[in-house]
Amino acid sequence: MCEGFDRAQLLKLRRIERVTAQNNSTTFLTITSDITTPLHRIPSRPLAMPAEDPNHTDDVRVLGYDPLIPPQLLTSELPPPANSLPTVVKGRREAVEIIKQRDDRLLVMVGPCSLHDPETAVEYCSRLVQLADKLKQDLCIIMRAYLEKPRTTVGWKGLINDPDIDESYKINKGLRVSRKLFCDLTNQGMPIASEMLDTISPQFLADLISLGAIGARTTESQLHRELASGLSFPMGFKNGTDGSLTVAVDAIGAAAAKHHFMGVTKQGLAAITKTAGNPDCFVILRGGTKGTNFDKDSVKATREALKKKGLDEVMMIDCSHGNSQKNHKNQPKVAQVVGDQIREGETGIVGVMIESNINEGNQKTPATGGLAALQKGVSITDACIDWDTTVEVLEQLADAVRTRRSKKTTNGVNGSH
Repeated sequence: MCEGFDRAQLLKLRRIERVTAQNNSTTFLTITSDITTPLHRIPSRPLAMPAEDPNHTDDVRVLGYDPLIPPQLLTSELPPPANSLPTVVKGRREAVEIIKQRDDRLLVMVGPCSLHDPETAVEYCSRLVQLADKLKQDLCIIMRAYLEKPRTTVGWKGLINDPDIDESYKINKGLRVSRKLFCDLTNQGMPIASEMLDTISPQFLADLISLGAIGARTTESQLHRELASGLSFPMGFKNGTDGSLTVAVDAIGAAAAKHHFMGVTKQGLAAITKTAGNPDCFVILRGGTKGTNFDKDSVKATREALKKKGLDEVMMIDCSHGNSQKNHKNQPKVAQVVGDQIREGETGIVGVMIESNINEGNQKTPATGGLAALQKGVSITDACIDWDTTVEVLEQLADAVRTRRSKKTTNGVNGSH
């Protein structure tokens, strides 16, 4: 039986027939109109060694292919619960209003570096829902819900890629677990944000996402800019890992344009994707190898760079990563500096990103034992601040927004212009 499929699910795929060509033992998938044979595991093709076939050029380093569940099948199995879609729509609308400076609240993307334990993620979300309601007049809180992790070299790549955290790579299971988790989070009334790493996984999950991000390692990638141009929610582009701002500014312009690129449909078919362009993109300042960029001068330089390109002079500041110098204990300090700028009237800062979990720090991925071997509520990727510290930081940021608002009301002008 194929990984991630039971017999009933396989029968739903009866329109997909396995046709095996005789030459080279290659296996293909084709679509037919009246197929009753269910889809089974696609066998790995024996690799032709150069000594056996010196002219063999195809898939020399590919060990084999397993079928991927079609997005439409998974979304029909796990449709959005009653409260999910209103939550998603509200989160998207409010995020856009803030990015376009029609809402003076601060957009806050806060949550674990990555989600590896659905049960703990739901518990964190329950706490965040209550805090978001308390601070809703000043902050628009969206939970950071990252499922995929770009790695500098190698390591655990996220809940989708390896849901059992044991290098079994049950990707179909990972997609199912991830979608179920997104349904549970949004059904609580909490909009979620996630990072986009490829052009396939959004077809399984994008209907449940209110805010997206492209990471520092992929901001310069044409593929990711094209992807962002077709997504249905606002997208943030991080500056490069070296701190370069130009790549993020260029990415915003590229994502706003129309594109044609290769992707997949909801039915899992390869297709040419045509996009309208995404006008709701923004820069995320995350620091880099050359230093931090959350100070006044960096904010001013970012505004000037955006203005020069005719783009909205707005940005989100990442309190973690390069700006925290990869020390989670520095995140509150970064947030304090950001809050001080907001208090002084800076309106270019429309959002912050914070890596937070129930407990602070991080832990190594276990060699054996998977999830059961881990400490609950502690990150297995970047270190995070704990819940109590998160509450303090968000309350301080809410106070900064109130101060900025009161000054604007008193002066009748914006102090940052």
